[in-house]
Amino acid sequence: MIPDATLRIGTYELHSRLIVGTGKYPSLDVMQRAHAASGAQMVTVAIRRISLDDPSGKTLLDYIDRTKYTVLPNTAGCTTAKDAILTAQLARELLDTDLIKLEVIGDSRTLYPDTVETIAAARELVRDGFTVLPYIVDDPTACKRLEEVGCAAVMPLGAPIGSGLGVCNPYSISIIKENAGVPVIVDAGVGTASDAAIAMELGVDAVLMNTGIAAARDPVAMAHAMRLGVESGRMAFLAGRMEKKRYANASSPLTDLIGTAK
Repeated sequence: MIPDATLRIGTYELHSRLIVGTGKYPSLDVMQRAHAASGAQMVTVAIRRISLDDPSGKTLLDYIDRTKYTVLPNTAGCTTAKDAILTAQLARELLDTDLIKLEVIGDSRTLYPDTVETIAAARELVRDGFTVLPYIVDDPTACKRLEEVGCAAVMPLGAPIGSGLGVCNPYSISIIKENAGVPVIVDAGVGTASDAAIAMELGVDAVLMNTGIAAARDPVAMAHAMRLGVESGRMAFLAGRMEKKRYANASSPLTDLIGTAK
């Protein structure tokens, strides 16, 4: 049992430090089973990409059990602060929630966020009563600015969205966490369970992922593996790793042996 299992984001409390997405799955049934295997309690949904064309009249939201999962709507697809604010307001009306994962994309090829527009949108959304979780570059200064305007967490990228490259700059992530007074959630780039463990070993509070699970050969098995990666990484961080050394240090030293003859 991890001793500090509770993750607090604003007024919300979660017992899982893994947040998962809802896109790119081969089917909605696979998505549901992967969510269950992940142990996640929060799932993110792109409001601008909810299809209303299902002949049954159902939308993606009908396949998420809101008695089990807290829905974190996101502003994916927005490229300006104005669009992101409008999307957040629509999400609040649709889902009756103050939660919003803020995404304002500045480059269509790398999907890197626009820092200036993100901070501008965050400032307005916080004033409007939202609990804002912004996706942002792995820049300690940008993360601090977002905290200062009132964001409930900061979500620096580990690597470009959907790349599966893992945490490309662990030093920046470590500095962000060191300076943060709110939860730090690594968002984007996690490709496999070892990436999740590495992120958590840096001391971050949670990991958000989608493609790493949804695009796996077996998404359900990968979701379970990601759960274990997050849990083991968190426990390793709390345990405190050994000091790194340049030279060998025998596991069974020949000095200070119990019972050594004087």
